[in-house]
Amino acid sequence: MKVIDLNCDMGESFGAYTMGRDSEVLRYVTSANIACGFHAGDPATMRKTVRLALEHGVAIGAHPGLQDLTGFGRREMDISPQEAYDIVVYQIGALWGVVRAEGAKLQHVKAHGALYNMAAKQAGLAEAIAEAVYRVDPELILFGLAGSELISAGKKVGLRTASEVFSDRTYQSDGSLTSRRQPDALITDDRTSVSQVIRMISEGKVLSQQGIDVPIQADTVCIHGDGIHAVEFAAKIRSSLTEAGITVQAAGATFS
Repeated sequence: MKVIDLNCDMGESFGAYTMGRDSEVLRYVTSANIACGFHAGDPATMRKTVRLALEHGVAIGAHPGLQDLTGFGRREMDISPQEAYDIVVYQIGALWGVVRAEGAKLQHVKAHGALYNMAAKQAGLAEAIAEAVYRVDPELILFGLAGSELISAGKKVGLRTASEVFSDRTYQSDGSLTSRRQPDALITDDRTSVSQVIRMISEGKVLSQQGIDVPIQADTVCIHGDGIHAVEFAAKIRSSLTEAGITVQAAGATFS
C-alpha cells in the first residue's frame, strides 16, 4: 500500500497583508507548514492558523525562513551555519509556544524558500538546521527535498526525515528543482501535475527537464496554497491520489 503526506505552506499573511486561502485548503491536506514571522506571518496569524489546522485535524509544522519580509524569504543571503542554527531555533521556538498554548504539539519542521534551497545543496547549512531541530525536540520530523543534503543531515543527527516532492515544480537531472527564475519552473496544467505526483509516489521516478528519469523518494507532497486555483487544485490532487489507491495521511502517522 502506497502512503503519502500532503503538505502546504500556510500562515503567510502579515498585518493587513493577506496571502493564501488557508481555511479552504486545509480541508484537503494532512500537514501544515506555518510561517514563523521571518519571511512571513506574525503572532496573530500564527495563532489563527494553528487553530484552523487543529479544527481540521491537520498536523502542524514550523516553517522557518530567512529574515526577509520584502523578498518573502526567496532571496539568498550569505549566512553562516551558526546563523542558520540560531534563526531556526528561534523560529521553531516561536511556533512551539503558540502550539503549546493551544494544547497541541508540533509534528515537523520544513525550511522555507531560499533557506530550504540553500540547505538542499550546502552540507554545512543542512547540518546546522538539522542540529537546531534535534536540539529543540528530537521527536520532530525534518522535511527536506528528496535526495538533498537536508535529508542526509537529518538522518545523520538522528531525526526522522520526510523526503519531499513538489506537485507544481519541474525538476533538473540532478534531482534539484528548476529555479523560479526560469520560465519552465512551474507546472500550470493540473493533469500534468497530478500525473507527475502519482508517478513519483508509485514508481519513484520523475521526468527531468532534460528528458531523463530521475529516481526520487516521495514521503510528502508539497502543494502551494497561494495560487488563483489553489483550492480547486488541492481538491483535485487529493481525490486523484485516493482514486489511484494511495493513502493520504500525516507524516507523523506513518512513523508511529
